[in-house]
Amino acid sequence: MTKTAKARVLITLRPEILDVQGQTIQASLQSLGFPNVRSVRVGKLIEIESDENVEEMTKALLVNPIMEDFKVEPL
Repeated sequence: MTKTAKARVLITLRPEILDVQGQTIQASLQSLGFPNVRSVRVGKLIEIESDENVEEMTKALLVNPIMEDFKVEPL
């Protein structure tokens, strides 16, 4: 019998990759009266329930290893 597990995958752009969406959000927040916002980075959060290896699935499909880092957290 296999055990179904839940995991959360957090995918973020590598620090050296320009985050245009984050910059747009930062500028918008500043224009809305939040001048102390220094930086915004945007990522993806994916929750998976599976009896397969979530880390292998992430590497195979969900993440672009050239531009992104990821972290798998069990739920």
